[in-house]
Amino acid sequence: MQPMMLRSFPRILVCVMVATAAAGCARQGFDAPERRLIAESRGGMMRVLTIADRSDSLFLRRSATPLTAEAVHSREFAQLCRSMLATVRNPENEGVGIAAPQVGISRRLVAVQRFDKPGEPFEVYVNPEIVRMSDSVALGPEGCLSVPDLYGRVERAQEIGLSYRDTAFVERTETVRGYTAVIFQHEIDHLDGVLYIDRLVGAPLRPHAAPQEK
Repeated sequence: MQPMMLRSFPRILVCVMVATAAAGCARQGFDAPERRLIAESRGGMMRVLTIADRSDSLFLRRSATPLTAEAVHSREFAQLCRSMLATVRNPENEGVGIAAPQVGISRRLVAVQRFDKPGEPFEVYVNPEIVRMSDSVALGPEGCLSVPDLYGRVERAQEIGLSYRDTAFVERTETVRGYTAVIFQHEIDHLDGVLYIDRLVGAPLRPHAAPQEK
């Protein structure tokens, strides 16, 4: 028995080393399934995951993984950003924000429409984190393409302190107020596997037209 164990040891060691190396690669950049999904999008719209599908719903409940500098400086990152923006700007299902998990990429990345800036541009935020919330809160309607055809009322802070990395992976902080702050809270919730329906005040309603905070 001992000789067999000795012969097996190098193989076991090699397997452990290979597994460790593979895990390290995944931490450094996008993994193979993520790269494949991003490549298939070709920079265009991606399918939005919804709670109507069980596997989608389970995926949306995951806590997303932070992006590394290597991932952000990759070709896949640039393509993913283009695809997320194309998806959220879809004129047939337009939104004001989107999180990477909603298109099948469990990474801490969001795109938000900045209603507080001239031209109301969409901007991309890497590893965003809310570091402060105001005591001032308000109740308002929210919708989500991952929760089709419904919206409900949610209480949100009216001012937040935001920490994030930009697309050059430079660390930034800022204060965001009003409706844009609400969008950030909604999207960052997605990164933690939280949906707006978890925060409802009252029952969800079927709207004729409601803001879609994806």
